[in-house]
Amino acid sequence: MTFTVRPANASDVEALFDIRTSVTQNHLSREQMAQMGIDAETLTAMLSAGPCAWLAEVEGLPVAFSMIDLDDACLFAVFVRPGHEGRGLGSAVLAPAEAALFAQHARIWLSTDGREEIRANGFYRRHGWQVVAQLQDGDVRYEKAHPSN
Repeated sequence: MTFTVRPANASDVEALFDIRTSVTQNHLSREQMAQMGIDAETLTAMLSAGPCAWLAEVEGLPVAFSMIDLDDACLFAVFVRPGHEGRGLGSAVLAPAEAALFAQHARIWLSTDGREEIRANGFYRRHGWQVVAQLQDGDVRYEKAHPSN
């Protein structure tokens, strides 16, 4: 399978929402995201401000993305459309996100659902992330140090 990874831009907002709302684990609806302040306007502004998201496409179909908060040193999204998992797409969009974060930070972080059956936990551990805290809501905080440290 061949795919391409590129920086996401404002014209990709609907594709990012489509991927994000397609997942079964850690699912959020658009309404739930809007309640958290994540809507098309906010996402468009973030994407227009600079590189903060990367999109993987298979035969022109957007199937995976990552997103960061560069100022906060946070990786806050890696999602792969169901049916496309296990093909290296998550790793492919994770790599540029980590590179962008490490260009400005020695240590980066993320939080995710801490339940062991959540696939994201294995994914992040396989990529060198370490659990550093159990959070009150059942999530865990992962951190990763710059490879040169």
